[in-house]
Amino acid sequence: MHIDVLTLFPEMISGVFNASILKKAQEKEKFSYNLVNFRDYSENKHMKVDDYPYGGGAGMVLTPQPVFDAVDAVANDKQTDPRVILMCPQGETYNQQKAQELAEEDHLVFICGHYEGYDERIREHLVTDEISIGDYVLTGGELGAMVVIDSVVRLLPDVLGNEESAPEDSFSTGLLEHPHYTRPADFRGMKVPDILLSGDHAKIAEWRRRESLKRTYERRKDLFDEKCLSEADKKILGKK
Repeated sequence: MHIDVLTLFPEMISGVFNASILKKAQEKEKFSYNLVNFRDYSENKHMKVDDYPYGGGAGMVLTPQPVFDAVDAVANDKQTDPRVILMCPQGETYNQQKAQELAEEDHLVFICGHYEGYDERIREHLVTDEISIGDYVLTGGELGAMVVIDSVVRLLPDVLGNEESAPEDSFSTGLLEHPHYTRPADFRGMKVPDILLSGDHAKIAEWRRRESLKRTYERRKDLFDEKCLSEADKKILGKK
């Protein structure tokens, strides 16, 4: 996978790419990235990338020319038809299923805006996806893009050390993840559940499923699709 990030502030992002899982993924050659300052593509003599909105109003709007030309350049460089993602509070709310979908792509381009918004022609004629990471507004799209990129790259084959880690994450199964415990077995009188010390893998798996169901029901009931619950699941939840 190759990822291009179009931003006016590349310095906000470089540190994230060079730490933790993202750094290891690059070392394993699982993905590459390029930070593109789309101001470099401005044809304005002052290198402006924004202008006042037609009809008046507060704030400045990103003009289409630098963004279109920057996307054309990175697509031509890789000779691909990339997935072009606009980070925008008006976009679809991001979730794990979207992360899994994007992880199947070979080339992703993220457009990170600033100021009041984008010229609508960017939205209508250039991007393939509009993504929001929540119902709140940030100064720009960089933080949102970093969240999405991290969640996508960790799903690429062999990026995580344990192949079972990603499939068992919260939301990957449609449920919140079960509780975890590690040594010591007794910490200040707080003990690890006996079942986890039993060595009985079948019973441990049953316990984890039960705790996952209970935690989801208690904390995120909105995630439940009643039709997908097995009879055993319904019994655990006390449902008929």
